[in-house]
Amino acid sequence: MALGIARAGFEHELVLEYDQDSANTLRENKARRIQHVRHWEIAEADVREVDYGRHEGADLVSGGPPCQPFSIGGKHLGPRDPRNMWPEAIRAVRTIRPKAFIFENVRGLFRPDFSEYRDYITLQLTYPEIAPKEDEFWLDHLRRLKQHSKSREGAAVSYRVLSQSINAADYGAPQKRHRAIFIGIAGAFGEEWSFPAPTHSQEALAWAKHIDGSYWQTHDMRRGFKPSSATETRLAARLAKTKEKPSTKPWVTVRDSIVDLPAPLKSPSASGHWQHPGARVYPNHTGSCLDEPAKALKAGDHGVPGGENMLVSPRGNVRYFTVREMARLQSLPDDYYISGSWKAATRQLGNAVPTVVAELIGKAVKKIIDPLPVT
Repeated sequence: MALGIARAGFEHELVLEYDQDSANTLRENKARRIQHVRHWEIAEADVREVDYGRHEGADLVSGGPPCQPFSIGGKHLGPRDPRNMWPEAIRAVRTIRPKAFIFENVRGLFRPDFSEYRDYITLQLTYPEIAPKEDEFWLDHLRRLKQHSKSREGAAVSYRVLSQSINAADYGAPQKRHRAIFIGIAGAFGEEWSFPAPTHSQEALAWAKHIDGSYWQTHDMRRGFKPSSATETRLAARLAKTKEKPSTKPWVTVRDSIVDLPAPLKSPSASGHWQHPGARVYPNHTGSCLDEPAKALKAGDHGVPGGENMLVSPRGNVRYFTVREMARLQSLPDDYYISGSWKAATRQLGNAVPTVVAELIGKAVKKIIDPLPVT
Protein backbone atom coordinates (compact mmCIF):
# COMPACT_ATOMS: atom_id res chain seq x y z
CA MET A 1 0.00 0.00 0.00
CA ALA A 2 2.85 2.38 0.84
CA LEU A 3 4.36 1.84 -2.61
CA GLY A 4 1.05 2.50 -4.38
CA ILE A 5 0.51 5.68 -2.39
CA ALA A 6 4.04 6.81 -3.29
CA ARG A 7 3.36 6.13 -6.97
CA ALA A 8 0.28 8.32 -6.64
CA GLY A 9 2.56 11.26 -5.90
CA PHE A 10 2.77 11.34 -2.10
CA GLU A 11 6.15 11.49 -0.31
CA HIS A 12 6.16 9.46 2.89
CA GLU A 13 7.39 11.13 6.06
CA LEU A 14 7.27 7.81 7.92
CA VAL A 15 6.50 4.18 7.06
CA LEU A 16 5.59 2.02 10.07
CA GLU A 17 5.73 -1.77 10.05
CA TYR A 18 5.25 -4.09 13.03
CA ASP A 19 6.10 -7.43 11.37
CA GLN A 20 9.84 -8.15 11.41
CA ASP A 21 9.97 -9.98 8.07
CA SER A 22 8.02 -7.20 6.36
CA ALA A 23 10.24 -4.55 7.94
CA ASN A 24 13.29 -6.48 6.69
CA THR A 25 11.80 -6.44 3.19
CA LEU A 26 11.31 -2.68 3.36
CA ARG A 27 14.86 -2.09 4.63
CA GLU A 28 16.31 -4.39 1.98
CA ASN A 29 14.53 -2.52 -0.82
CA LYS A 30 15.62 0.79 0.65
CA ALA A 31 19.22 -0.47 0.66
CA ARG A 32 18.79 -1.59 -2.96
CA ARG A 33 17.60 1.95 -3.73
CA ILE A 34 14.33 0.79 -5.27
CA GLN A 35 12.32 3.66 -6.71
CA HIS A 36 10.30 5.50 -4.05
CA VAL A 37 11.42 3.14 -1.27
CA ARG A 38 14.96 4.54 -1.21
CA HIS A 39 13.62 7.79 0.23
CA TRP A 40 11.51 6.30 3.03
CA GLU A 41 12.07 6.65 6.75
CA ILE A 42 11.23 3.13 7.92
CA ALA A 43 10.43 2.25 11.52
CA GLU A 44 9.83 -1.26 12.82
CA ALA A 45 7.49 -0.35 15.65
CA ASP A 46 4.22 -0.96 17.47
CA VAL A 47 1.80 1.79 16.45
CA ARG A 48 0.55 1.98 20.03
CA GLU A 49 3.94 3.38 21.02
CA VAL A 50 4.30 5.94 18.23
CA ASP A 51 4.07 9.69 18.89
CA TYR A 52 2.54 11.28 15.80
CA GLY A 53 3.05 14.84 17.03
CA ARG A 54 5.91 15.67 14.67
CA HIS A 55 3.75 14.71 11.68
CA GLU A 56 0.92 17.09 12.51
CA GLY A 57 -0.50 18.68 9.37
CA ALA A 58 0.69 15.97 6.93
CA ASP A 59 -1.39 15.66 3.77
CA LEU A 60 -2.31 12.00 4.13
CA VAL A 61 -2.49 9.16 6.61
CA SER A 62 -2.80 5.70 5.06
CA GLY A 63 -2.56 2.16 6.31
CA GLY A 64 -4.18 -1.17 7.02
CA PRO A 65 -5.18 -2.02 10.60
CA PRO A 66 -4.77 -5.79 11.16
CA CYS A 67 -7.64 -7.62 9.52
CA GLN A 68 -7.76 -10.76 11.69
CA PRO A 69 -10.41 -9.41 14.12
CA PHE A 70 -12.89 -9.04 11.25
CA SER A 71 -11.77 -11.81 8.89
CA ILE A 72 -14.30 -14.41 7.80
CA GLY A 73 -11.70 -17.07 8.55
CA GLY A 74 -10.79 -15.74 12.02
CA LYS A 75 -12.35 -15.87 15.48
CA HIS A 76 -14.75 -13.00 14.66
CA LEU A 77 -13.94 -11.16 17.90
CA GLY A 78 -14.07 -7.73 16.24
CA PRO A 79 -13.51 -4.93 18.76
CA ARG A 80 -12.83 -7.50 21.51
CA ASP A 81 -9.77 -8.80 19.67
CA PRO A 82 -6.51 -7.42 21.12
CA ARG A 83 -5.19 -7.16 17.56
CA ASN A 84 -7.84 -4.58 16.67
CA MET A 85 -5.81 -1.48 15.79
CA TRP A 86 -8.65 0.72 14.50
CA PRO A 87 -8.38 2.83 17.68
CA GLU A 88 -4.74 3.50 16.74
CA ALA A 89 -5.61 4.41 13.14
CA ILE A 90 -8.15 6.89 14.51
CA ARG A 91 -5.60 8.23 17.01
CA ALA A 92 -3.23 8.91 14.12
CA VAL A 93 -5.93 10.93 12.36
CA ARG A 94 -6.86 12.73 15.60
CA THR A 95 -3.23 13.75 16.24
CA ILE A 96 -2.03 14.48 12.70
CA ARG A 97 -5.26 16.04 11.38
CA PRO A 98 -4.31 15.32 7.76
CA LYS A 99 -6.11 16.63 4.70
CA ALA A 100 -7.17 13.06 3.92
CA PHE A 101 -6.81 9.45 4.98
CA ILE A 102 -7.08 6.03 3.31
CA PHE A 103 -7.51 2.82 5.31
CA GLU A 104 -8.07 -0.74 4.13
CA ASN A 105 -9.32 -3.87 5.83
CA VAL A 106 -11.10 -7.12 5.01
CA ARG A 107 -14.61 -7.04 3.59
CA GLY A 108 -15.68 -9.05 6.65
CA LEU A 109 -15.95 -5.67 8.35
CA PHE A 110 -19.05 -5.12 6.18
CA ARG A 111 -20.84 -8.17 7.60
CA PRO A 112 -24.05 -7.46 9.57
CA ASP A 113 -22.35 -8.70 12.76
CA PHE A 114 -19.95 -5.76 12.62
CA SER A 115 -22.31 -3.09 11.29
CA GLU A 116 -22.49 -1.27 14.61
CA TYR A 117 -18.71 -1.22 15.00
CA ARG A 118 -18.32 -0.07 11.39
CA ASP A 119 -20.65 2.83 12.21
CA TYR A 120 -18.46 3.53 15.22
CA ILE A 121 -15.30 3.62 13.08
CA THR A 122 -16.99 5.92 10.57
CA LEU A 123 -18.28 8.37 13.18
CA GLN A 124 -14.93 8.50 14.97
CA LEU A 125 -13.22 9.31 11.70
CA THR A 126 -15.90 11.89 10.90
CA TYR A 127 -15.43 13.62 14.28
CA PRO A 128 -11.94 12.57 15.48
CA GLU A 129 -11.85 15.51 17.91
CA ILE A 130 -14.52 13.79 20.03
CA ALA A 131 -12.21 11.30 21.69
CA PRO A 132 -13.37 8.50 23.96
CA LYS A 133 -13.23 9.26 27.66
CA GLU A 134 -10.95 7.26 29.89
CA ASP A 135 -12.39 3.74 30.37
CA GLU A 136 -15.44 4.63 28.25
CA PHE A 137 -16.95 1.55 26.59
CA TRP A 138 -17.08 1.86 22.82
CA LEU A 139 -20.89 1.56 22.69
CA ASP A 140 -21.20 4.48 25.11
CA HIS A 141 -18.82 6.50 22.98
CA LEU A 142 -20.85 5.55 19.90
CA ARG A 143 -24.00 6.94 21.51
CA ARG A 144 -22.23 10.25 22.21
CA LEU A 145 -21.00 10.42 18.62
CA LYS A 146 -24.49 9.73 17.25
CA GLN A 147 -25.94 12.48 19.43
CA HIS A 148 -23.29 14.90 18.24
CA SER A 149 -23.91 14.01 14.58
CA LYS A 150 -27.57 14.97 14.99
CA SER A 151 -26.81 18.28 16.71
CA ARG A 152 -26.25 21.67 15.11
CA GLU A 153 -22.51 21.38 15.74
CA GLY A 154 -22.46 17.97 14.07
CA ALA A 155 -23.41 19.50 10.72
CA ALA A 156 -19.83 20.77 10.41
CA VAL A 157 -17.96 17.50 9.91
CA SER A 158 -14.19 17.31 10.31
CA TYR A 159 -14.02 14.66 7.59
CA ARG A 160 -16.45 13.34 5.03
CA VAL A 161 -15.97 9.58 5.14
CA LEU A 162 -16.92 7.09 2.43
CA SER A 163 -16.39 3.35 2.79
CA GLN A 164 -16.94 0.57 0.31
CA SER A 165 -16.21 -3.11 -0.21
CA ILE A 166 -14.27 -3.49 -3.46
CA ASN A 167 -12.88 -6.28 -5.61
CA ALA A 168 -9.26 -5.43 -6.46
CA ALA A 169 -9.79 -6.96 -9.91
CA ASP A 170 -12.26 -4.15 -10.66
CA TYR A 171 -9.42 -1.68 -10.10
CA GLY A 172 -6.81 -3.31 -12.31
CA ALA A 173 -5.23 -5.93 -10.05
CA PRO A 174 -4.74 -9.43 -11.52
CA GLN A 175 -6.38 -10.86 -8.42
CA LYS A 176 -9.93 -11.23 -7.05
CA ARG A 177 -9.15 -9.66 -3.71
CA HIS A 178 -12.09 -8.22 -1.78
CA ARG A 179 -11.21 -5.40 0.60
CA ALA A 180 -12.95 -2.75 2.68
CA ILE A 181 -11.69 0.74 1.85
CA PHE A 182 -12.28 3.83 3.99
CA ILE A 183 -11.55 7.23 2.47
CA GLY A 184 -11.85 10.49 4.38
CA ILE A 185 -11.43 14.02 3.05
CA ALA A 186 -11.28 17.06 5.34
CA GLY A 187 -14.56 18.97 5.44
CA ALA A 188 -12.81 22.08 4.10
CA PHE A 189 -12.64 20.40 0.68
CA GLY A 190 -16.43 20.12 0.46
CA GLU A 191 -18.63 17.23 -0.60
CA GLU A 192 -18.15 17.29 -4.38
CA TRP A 193 -16.28 14.00 -4.57
CA SER A 194 -17.21 10.34 -4.67
CA PHE A 195 -15.61 6.95 -4.16
CA PRO A 196 -13.30 6.08 -7.10
CA ALA A 197 -15.22 4.18 -9.77
CA PRO A 198 -14.08 0.73 -11.00
CA THR A 199 -11.85 0.81 -14.07
CA HIS A 200 -12.01 -2.89 -15.08
CA SER A 201 -14.74 -5.53 -15.26
CA GLN A 202 -15.47 -9.19 -15.87
CA GLU A 203 -17.90 -8.14 -18.57
CA ALA A 204 -15.11 -6.46 -20.51
CA LEU A 205 -12.95 -9.58 -20.16
CA ALA A 206 -15.81 -11.74 -21.45
CA TRP A 207 -16.13 -9.38 -24.42
CA ALA A 208 -12.39 -9.56 -25.15
CA LYS A 209 -12.36 -13.35 -24.91
CA HIS A 210 -15.64 -14.35 -26.56
CA ILE A 211 -16.89 -11.47 -28.72
CA ASP A 212 -14.02 -9.66 -30.45
CA GLY A 213 -11.27 -12.14 -29.47
CA SER A 214 -8.82 -9.34 -28.63
CA TYR A 215 -7.67 -11.15 -25.47
CA TRP A 216 -6.39 -14.12 -27.47
CA GLN A 217 -4.92 -11.87 -30.16
CA THR A 218 -2.92 -10.04 -27.51
CA HIS A 219 -1.38 -13.33 -26.45
CA ASP A 220 -0.98 -14.58 -30.04
CA MET A 221 -3.19 -17.59 -29.31
CA ARG A 222 -5.85 -19.44 -31.24
CA ARG A 223 -9.34 -18.35 -30.28
CA GLY A 224 -11.76 -20.94 -28.99
CA PHE A 225 -11.09 -21.41 -25.29
CA LYS A 226 -14.20 -22.30 -23.33
CA PRO A 227 -15.50 -19.86 -20.69
CA SER A 228 -13.66 -20.20 -17.39
CA SER A 229 -16.81 -20.14 -15.25
CA ALA A 230 -20.60 -20.27 -15.35
CA THR A 231 -20.67 -16.51 -14.78
CA GLU A 232 -18.45 -15.92 -17.79
CA THR A 233 -20.71 -18.18 -19.88
CA ARG A 234 -23.76 -16.09 -18.97
CA LEU A 235 -21.92 -12.83 -19.61
CA ALA A 236 -20.68 -13.99 -23.00
CA ALA A 237 -24.20 -15.08 -24.01
CA ARG A 238 -25.71 -11.76 -22.96
CA LEU A 239 -23.01 -9.70 -24.67
CA ALA A 240 -23.42 -11.72 -27.87
CA LYS A 241 -27.08 -10.65 -27.93
CA THR A 242 -26.70 -7.02 -26.96
CA LYS A 243 -23.48 -6.28 -28.88
CA GLU A 244 -22.84 -3.53 -26.32
CA LYS A 245 -19.13 -3.31 -25.63
CA PRO A 246 -18.42 -2.50 -21.95
CA SER A 247 -16.85 0.90 -21.31
CA THR A 248 -14.41 -0.48 -18.73
CA LYS A 249 -11.13 -2.29 -19.40
CA PRO A 250 -11.00 -6.11 -19.18
CA TRP A 251 -10.05 -7.70 -15.90
CA VAL A 252 -6.29 -8.36 -15.83
CA THR A 253 -5.70 -12.11 -15.82
CA VAL A 254 -2.95 -14.30 -14.43
CA ARG A 255 -1.77 -14.87 -18.01
CA ASP A 256 -1.58 -11.11 -18.57
CA SER A 257 0.47 -10.76 -15.42
CA ILE A 258 3.04 -13.56 -15.70
CA VAL A 259 3.16 -14.54 -19.37
CA ASP A 260 6.60 -13.03 -20.00
CA LEU A 261 8.28 -14.78 -17.06
CA PRO A 262 10.44 -17.82 -17.83
CA ALA A 263 9.49 -21.27 -16.57
CA PRO A 264 10.05 -21.51 -12.79
CA LEU A 265 13.31 -23.02 -11.63
CA LYS A 266 13.63 -25.89 -9.19
CA SER A 267 16.23 -24.10 -7.07
CA PRO A 268 16.30 -20.55 -5.66
CA SER A 269 18.88 -19.19 -8.11
CA ALA A 270 16.51 -16.51 -9.47
CA SER A 271 14.96 -13.65 -7.50
CA GLY A 272 12.00 -15.47 -6.00
CA HIS A 273 11.15 -17.31 -9.22
CA TRP A 274 11.71 -20.88 -8.15
CA GLN A 275 9.27 -23.73 -7.75
CA HIS A 276 8.07 -24.75 -4.30
CA PRO A 277 6.98 -28.42 -4.33
CA GLY A 278 3.89 -30.13 -2.96
CA ALA A 279 0.96 -28.44 -4.69
CA ARG A 280 -2.21 -30.53 -4.69
CA VAL A 281 -5.94 -30.07 -5.17
CA TYR A 282 -8.43 -30.74 -2.37
CA PRO A 283 -12.06 -29.67 -1.72
CA ASN A 284 -12.61 -25.92 -2.13
CA HIS A 285 -8.92 -25.44 -2.97
CA THR A 286 -8.61 -25.83 -6.69
CA GLY A 287 -6.17 -23.07 -7.56
CA SER A 288 -6.40 -20.11 -9.92
CA CYS A 289 -7.33 -20.16 -13.59
CA LEU A 290 -4.71 -18.82 -15.99
CA ASP A 291 -7.24 -16.75 -17.93
CA GLU A 292 -8.95 -15.03 -14.99
CA PRO A 293 -7.61 -12.86 -12.19
CA ALA A 294 -6.13 -15.08 -9.50
CA LYS A 295 -7.97 -16.03 -6.37
CA ALA A 296 -6.97 -13.90 -3.39
CA LEU A 297 -3.48 -14.79 -2.19
CA LYS A 298 -3.47 -16.23 1.31
CA ALA A 299 -0.86 -15.44 3.94
CA GLY A 300 -0.21 -19.07 4.88
CA ASP A 301 0.70 -18.38 8.51
CA HIS A 302 -0.31 -21.88 9.56
CA GLY A 303 1.64 -24.00 7.13
CA VAL A 304 1.52 -24.36 3.37
CA PRO A 305 -1.40 -22.29 2.05
CA GLY A 306 -4.25 -23.85 0.14
CA GLY A 307 -5.26 -23.70 -3.48
CA GLU A 308 -5.61 -19.90 -3.59
CA ASN A 309 -1.84 -19.78 -4.04
CA MET A 310 -1.85 -22.40 -6.80
CA LEU A 311 -2.04 -22.09 -10.57
CA VAL A 312 -4.06 -24.51 -12.69
CA SER A 313 -2.83 -25.04 -16.23
CA PRO A 314 -5.31 -25.46 -19.14
CA ARG A 315 -4.55 -29.20 -18.94
CA GLY A 316 -5.53 -29.34 -15.27
CA ASN A 317 -2.04 -29.60 -13.76
CA VAL A 318 -1.40 -27.59 -10.59
CA ARG A 319 1.65 -25.93 -9.08
CA TYR A 320 2.29 -23.23 -6.51
CA PHE A 321 2.82 -19.68 -7.69
CA THR A 322 6.43 -18.63 -7.25
CA VAL A 323 7.24 -15.70 -4.99
CA ARG A 324 7.94 -13.56 -8.05
CA GLU A 325 4.58 -14.49 -9.59
CA MET A 326 2.78 -13.66 -6.34
CA ALA A 327 4.60 -10.33 -6.27
CA ARG A 328 3.28 -9.62 -9.75
CA LEU A 329 -0.23 -10.54 -8.65
CA GLN A 330 0.20 -7.83 -6.00
CA SER A 331 1.44 -5.42 -8.72
CA LEU A 332 4.96 -5.19 -7.31
CA PRO A 333 7.87 -4.46 -9.69
CA ASP A 334 10.31 -7.24 -10.54
CA ASP A 335 13.19 -5.47 -8.80
CA TYR A 336 11.24 -5.40 -5.52
CA TYR A 337 12.86 -7.99 -3.27
CA ILE A 338 10.85 -10.11 -0.80
CA SER A 339 13.05 -11.21 2.10
CA GLY A 340 12.86 -14.38 4.16
CA SER A 341 11.94 -17.99 3.49
CA TRP A 342 9.23 -19.11 1.06
CA LYS A 343 6.76 -19.27 3.94
CA ALA A 344 7.75 -15.80 5.19
CA ALA A 345 7.53 -14.35 1.69
CA THR A 346 4.11 -15.97 1.14
CA ARG A 347 2.85 -14.51 4.41
CA GLN A 348 4.05 -11.01 3.50
CA LEU A 349 2.54 -11.13 0.03
CA GLY A 350 -0.70 -12.65 1.29
CA ASN A 351 -1.08 -9.75 3.70
CA ALA A 352 -0.26 -7.08 1.11
CA VAL A 353 -2.49 -4.66 -0.79
CA PRO A 354 -2.25 -4.68 -4.63
CA THR A 355 -0.05 -1.69 -5.42
CA VAL A 356 -2.14 -0.73 -8.45
CA VAL A 357 -5.26 -0.37 -6.28
CA ALA A 358 -3.52 1.84 -3.71
CA GLU A 359 -2.09 3.94 -6.54
CA LEU A 360 -5.46 4.46 -8.22
CA ILE A 361 -7.20 5.42 -4.97
CA GLY A 362 -4.24 7.56 -3.94
CA LYS A 363 -4.37 9.51 -7.20
CA ALA A 364 -8.10 10.08 -6.79
CA VAL A 365 -7.55 11.47 -3.30
CA LYS A 366 -4.58 13.59 -4.35
CA LYS A 367 -6.65 15.15 -7.13
CA ILE A 368 -9.14 16.36 -4.51
CA ILE A 369 -6.67 17.77 -1.98
CA ASP A 370 -4.01 18.89 -4.46
CA PRO A 371 -5.53 19.55 -7.89
CA LEU A 372 -2.14 20.07 -9.55
CA PRO A 373 -1.36 17.17 -11.95
CA VAL A 374 0.81 14.30 -10.75
CA THR A 375 3.98 13.91 -12.84
